[in-house]
Amino acid sequence: MTNLCEVVLRTLGDKTLVTAESCTGGMIGSLLTAVPGSSRVYKGGIISYTNQVKEAQLGVPADMLAKFGAVSQPVAVAMATGAMKKLGADIAISVTGLAGPDGDDFGTPVGTVFIGYADANISFARKFRFEGNRQQVRVAAAEQALRIVLEMNM
Repeated sequence: MTNLCEVVLRTLGDKTLVTAESCTGGMIGSLLTAVPGSSRVYKGGIISYTNQVKEAQLGVPADMLAKFGAVSQPVAVAMATGAMKKLGADIAISVTGLAGPDGDDFGTPVGTVFIGYADANISFARKFRFEGNRQQVRVAAAEQALRIVLEMNM
């Protein structure tokens, strides 16, 4: 995935990027920082594995988490917009999902991932269903998140 990261970083040019990661646990940030010179674009990220961190660090409302669950479209959008504001970046990408082996209290199946995107003009989240074991789901989610950043900035 190094080539994808290089393309993303080159494409963003002078824009800055931050991440808000849950199920990927910092994988996107790790992949990006493996590229020499990535600090010109990638400012950092927040690993928000628990709802408490989503609330405290990203500003995700507790009532939103209670109503929709952490693995949801509204939470993915709130994570991305929260990271962008808190870390002062041009673009943010967020990932929240279930890599397994268990589902959640909302009946969300394992492999469900929401990827959120935010910049000054737009914020949205897309739902994905990835197959495979825990690591395969996490890698697929990280790759798809990078592809969305690229798609939105071509």
